[in-house]
Amino acid sequence: MDRLIPVVVIKELGETEKILSALRKDGINCAEITFRTACAADAIKLGIKLFPDMNIGAGTVINAEQCEQALEAGAKFIVSPGLSVGVAAVCKASGITYYPGCATPTEIMQALDLGLNIVKFFPANVYGGLKALKALAAPFPQVRFIPTGGVNRDNLEEFLSFDKIYAVGGSFFVEEALKKYGED
Repeated sequence: MDRLIPVVVIKELGETEKILSALRKDGINCAEITFRTACAADAIKLGIKLFPDMNIGAGTVINAEQCEQALEAGAKFIVSPGLSVGVAAVCKASGITYYPGCATPTEIMQALDLGLNIVKFFPANVYGGLKALKALAAPFPQVRFIPTGGVNRDNLEEFLSFDKIYAVGGSFFVEEALKKYGED
């Protein structure tokens, strides 16, 4: 898995190639295309067709139905803002990695009960950032985290230097890549 996971919101299908191409040119080979828009499944399908070696998954997946749509589109991983037992079941049955959002010890314990030991920590800035992650990591040494929400260029290295960080997510990766490579 890539350690940098751009959170990508595709509002119109035509944006897909431009955004994913800019990310690739910026050295990022991963994208979490969010299910916040009507064209999300089509964007995942197109992205995988255009960039078959890119690690493209679905984000903001909040129920089993969306998860099934994302997997049908070819998503290689699933991310949720919270923990969904239904999404976890679909992913487990399909052999696809699921990163549920967990911000409390109870949610982390539920994830562990489901066999999940890598969780998204969202929104990281609201729930205490790296200080909170370090506190949560103490009683859960087997868990690794993907902080998202409030992660930016200013604190990226600080997050990545903590050994319990699996990866970091953020929309700022997209903004930066488009500034550098969006007009090609």
